[in-house]
Amino acid sequence: MPRKTLKQRQQSSGIDKGLSIKKNLVGNESPDDIMEMIMETFPEELVPEVGSYYTFVYNPTTPNIQYDQYPLVAVTEVFAWGFRGINYHWGSARNYGWGEVVGKFHPVNTMELKSMRSLPYANYLINN
Repeated sequence: MPRKTLKQRQQSSGIDKGLSIKKNLVGNESPDDIMEMIMETFPEELVPEVGSYYTFVYNPTTPNIQYDQYPLVAVTEVFAWGFRGINYHWGSARNYGWGEVVGKFHPVNTMELKSMRSLPYANYLINN
């Protein structure tokens, strides 16, 4: 039988990393604080896959747009220029360019999606 990938092992481990973070919140953490906890807790991947969930740091180059600095997305399409995904904080599809993603992607498995959606780490900003 082939060996399981890291992603498969994490999904079958039964540990909800989002719930672990939520249980450790005091209530006065900023979105920056929570995203730091997420980045320390969740693994990293270089490239997202269609059909998977991720959170990451995003800094757009398009001027004067409102954006979510820490999106939680379901990736729906991958292109040469970037990718499209459903942003759970916005509740709508958004486009993300490769050069606008800071660092790496943090995969979220389906078991963790509900707890991650309940974390108050959306950080809405306007790019000036």
